[in-house]
Amino acid sequence: MLVESGTVVLKFFLHISKDEQKARLESRISDPTKHWKVMESDVRERAYWDDYMQAYEVMLQKCSTDWAPWHVIPANKKWYRNLVITECIVETLRKLDMRYPEPSVDITKFTIGD
Repeated sequence: MLVESGTVVLKFFLHISKDEQKARLESRISDPTKHWKVMESDVRERAYWDDYMQAYEVMLQKCSTDWAPWHVIPANKKWYRNLVITECIVETLRKLDMRYPEPSVDITKFTIGD
């Protein structure tokens, strides 16, 4: 419905490796300023990594369409993640070929006084 009404849908799946997830979690646990980010479920759910990966694969296959595809983004390195997403957004905006609208009045007739 969104696409039919002219909305462009961009979907990004930020994928990090199991090792990177572990390193980030360990960093949060060892740094008191990051403790607020840690939840008990973070550790518990790591045991289901393979199950989550299978579920994500199914979701990506079933929910990616020509009109609203998923973009799987390698996200281990935040700078690279940001670069890839930015490039995708810029490319999409360029394809829209947007233009300023034509003025609704003849602006050559206007004069601005003091």
